[in-house]
Amino acid sequence: MIKDLEVQQAISAEEKRQATWMELIASENYQSRQVLEAQSSVFANKYAEWFPWKRYYWWQENTDKIESLAIERAKELFKSDHANVQALSWAAANLCFYTAVMNPGDTILWMDLSHWWHLTHWAPVTFFSKVFNFQRYKTNPDWSIDFEELERLALEYKPKVILAGFSAYPRELDYAKFAEIWKKVWAIMYADLSHIWGFIAAWELKNPFDYGFHAMMTTTHKSLRGPRGALILSKWIVSNPLKKPEDTIENLPTRIDRAVFPGMQGGPHMNTIAWIAVALWEAQTPEFKDYAHQTLINAKTLAEEMLKYWYKLVTWWTDNHMIVMDFSGESFTWWDIEKVLDKVWISTSKSTIPDDPNPPFNPSGLRIGMQAMTTRGVKEDDAKHIARFIHEAIQNRDDEEKLKVIHTEVMECCSHFPIPSV
Repeated sequence: MIKDLEVQQAISAEEKRQATWMELIASENYQSRQVLEAQSSVFANKYAEWFPWKRYYWWQENTDKIESLAIERAKELFKSDHANVQALSWAAANLCFYTAVMNPGDTILWMDLSHWWHLTHWAPVTFFSKVFNFQRYKTNPDWSIDFEELERLALEYKPKVILAGFSAYPRELDYAKFAEIWKKVWAIMYADLSHIWGFIAAWELKNPFDYGFHAMMTTTHKSLRGPRGALILSKWIVSNPLKKPEDTIENLPTRIDRAVFPGMQGGPHMNTIAWIAVALWEAQTPEFKDYAHQTLINAKTLAEEMLKYWYKLVTWWTDNHMIVMDFSGESFTWWDIEKVLDKVWISTSKSTIPDDPNPPFNPSGLRIGMQAMTTRGVKEDDAKHIARFIHEAIQNRDDEEKLKVIHTEVMECCSHFPIPSV
């Protein structure tokens, strides 16, 4: 119990909210108790500039062991030659990678923000946009990646980096086609797959390294169920980060390390790295593989049920943990649906759809993810109930009495699925 009553009250209130609400935000998940305990360990007291066995400060044998464990576990899970575990977040990791491999004015090809890519890939409001030249590719009318346009842009601009990754794309990417294009211009192939790395670790989805990608990035708090940190994984030669290497693709791991520290960050958060190490240990267990498999089954069950209710889904199906419902052309938007789902205590998030006619803060799409509720123990039949709750709330959005009934049913459902860390 924290003696600061105001903070303790906020923590207790949030614990209650998380336990009683149905969490369907695709980017959120729950950590285990042992992962949370690692975050609050005495490693929060430690300063550990540079990297294992090459620290600026002495008395680092325990921090070196923790970070080395995290690195080796990440390499084993994702089949990489190196892993940097110090990046603080999604945005920080992407910026570190960009600065590792590009100079100001260099070109990167990325998916258009309005076509489900992430703000940190590029947006006019970001620092990235002031430094690098971003060229955008999009999806086709059938929601598949427009590889013809991607190839045309690659041949025209000769980018330093081609980025594959997404924030709200429900299908698996064709990594082989990306590889065919980068070989024509010899760009660096980089995958930002923060949402789905847990499923790649469990061998439920494809690994871009198997198709020749040079580097990949993932946050650790989504499907990996770890802390709010990031991993930058890479192929090729690992050398001494204290010495500046030549700017070659073979030296990519060391260039990334030096871009993280001292390039963009200060000393690493060792308590978070301990947290990452435990989460990666959990990801190696049979229980985690079962979880990843069940999450994808639950998402497909949810997609099937929503189609039965005659809702339009972006890409019409899902290969991963999320679906995106398309309300374009309706008399209501995500904002209207979000307010209704809030009344029955179901958490979701808004999403743009390709070339959305509505503005980003009131888009036409609703993104729903199954990874958090699967962590709480949800199975296929429960996913069908979740689909029914959403459907009935939408259909009865103007009926306050009916919404109260649905709210009671949602709370009853959630009571059977406790949060693992509370």
